[in-house]
Amino acid sequence: MEKWMLHNKRGDFKEIGEKYGIDPVIARIMINRGVKEDEGIRRYLQGTLEDLYEPTLLLDMEKAVNLLIHAIDKKEVIAIASDFDVDGIFSSMILHTAFTTVGAECFVETPNRVTEGYGLNQRIVDDAVKKGAGLLITCDNGIAALDAVSYAKEKGLTVVVTDHHEVPFEEQEDGSRIYIKPKADAIVNPKQKECTYPFPKLCGAGVTFKLSQVLYRHYGIDETKLKPLIEYAAIATVADVMDLEDENRILVKCGLEMLKHTNNKGLRAILEVNNLLDRDIKAYHIGFIIGPCFNAAGRLETVKAALDLLMCQDDREANIMASDLKALNESRKEMTRKGEEQAITLIEESDIIDDKILLVKLEDCHESLVGIIAGRIRERYHKPVLIFVDVEEGIKGSGRSIETYNMFEELLKCKDLLGRFGGHPMAAGLSLPSENLDELRRRLNENTTLTEEDFRAKVMIDVPMPIDYITENLIEQLNILEPFGKGNEKPLFAEQHFRLISGAIIGKNKNVFKAKVANPQNARMDAIYFGDIEQFTTFLKEEYGEEEYTKMMHGEENGIDIGFTYYPSINEYNGRKTMQIVIENYARIKNN
Repeated sequence: MEKWMLHNKRGDFKEIGEKYGIDPVIARIMINRGVKEDEGIRRYLQGTLEDLYEPTLLLDMEKAVNLLIHAIDKKEVIAIASDFDVDGIFSSMILHTAFTTVGAECFVETPNRVTEGYGLNQRIVDDAVKKGAGLLITCDNGIAALDAVSYAKEKGLTVVVTDHHEVPFEEQEDGSRIYIKPKADAIVNPKQKECTYPFPKLCGAGVTFKLSQVLYRHYGIDETKLKPLIEYAAIATVADVMDLEDENRILVKCGLEMLKHTNNKGLRAILEVNNLLDRDIKAYHIGFIIGPCFNAAGRLETVKAALDLLMCQDDREANIMASDLKALNESRKEMTRKGEEQAITLIEESDIIDDKILLVKLEDCHESLVGIIAGRIRERYHKPVLIFVDVEEGIKGSGRSIETYNMFEELLKCKDLLGRFGGHPMAAGLSLPSENLDELRRRLNENTTLTEEDFRAKVMIDVPMPIDYITENLIEQLNILEPFGKGNEKPLFAEQHFRLISGAIIGKNKNVFKAKVANPQNARMDAIYFGDIEQFTTFLKEEYGEEEYTKMMHGEENGIDIGFTYYPSINEYNGRKTMQIVIENYARIKNN
């Protein structure tokens, strides 16, 4: 069962509300997000592109740009070595756009997800040399490509690494760490220990955007030319699930506003085929609609399809390519659903269900989908999960973790069993000989200190707020907290006791529960729930009985007394606006 917890950060919500012209509830939510000093509040509420940090504060930034300027002025060809996910796609698009804008000749190289795996490799270096490149720049990768960077240097290439991933290290017997970096000519990565940049949480596209700022400045390019680059950085930041705080929040907020009127024909086509053109684009649309379309190219085909779309200059051709990407993503969703079902069956019908760390090997599953499936299984069981599939050299896997388990460091303790391996506390990618899987499962489970309490999902409530406090003005003010995502979660409100006056299961697929609810003060409001309807109705029948459930569904007086967490919204139907709450979680709250 979930554990409902209340944010308890303190502050003078009324004073902040009066100072900034906002409801005290909005002030409380900001403080819950760690935004409290005047400058932080100002940047949060009113931050603009002028509030972005000076890009030359990034370690090696000036060195990297000087190397690029030298190559550009000498008319050297530049190879952009990218990755296959959304961050990689848009990082390379930023660099390609910036380089061509200042008159450089460049091209993009990406690894094949299935045959080559993540990051810079020898084949990419060889291709760069064959195409006459004098400088190779990585984006969204490179910090762990020790051998590939050394190989590129042997081939006579100038190498600039731009990345945002953790720097590899070797842990010493005394617990200290020796960080190991590639022998590149310049490394721009805010995760470097020596880097004093004020905000280390940029994604790969964020780093390449900062580099482009400096490059444009040198060549006297008008700042308005940065507009498309901001759109690309915003998409990548959301899709790569970066913390939407500080500089990231400003980039995303501005980028989403620009995206509504984008001049990129490929992006317009993606918006159009997903019925988003001329609509208010939210971070949600990036994370769950636009991002997955681009990701599908790198997962099931090649990144080239995504880059071709972004570089397309013909409306008709762009619409065809966008439709193909959407169809590819629909195929990916169906394949993911089947893989998820297989994983659940394997867990529930074996002793894996009792493990604290779930390791599952799937049959006939596309290897690019294991990360998504691992995330779904993690959500279902609230345990760390590693999903594997067979590949030619053994097995390949992807993991997703929970807050109380540092997956990267725990796998590092088992590195003698692994082949290629990388990641961070919440996720990892790895390969290993198939015969090592059972031993890996044994070690991870025997050595973990996780307890049953760690497996209880925590529901963090911002404000215990009676529904009679909700007004249209408050709902409108909640919009200033956008964009929502990791690090700036959508606010969650709660009230402990609701009567369900009436209820109905609606929708073409009968997958929505709609009700009329009342609180102890007899304030009434519509409520809607989009979660697992079967699970919800089972809960109501088991907790309150079939008879009370039936009465409620018929609009009769009943004994259901239930607690909800919720988010208030405006429902518009046939030109009529009504306030409603969207139910997020439910529980029977028993009085002491």
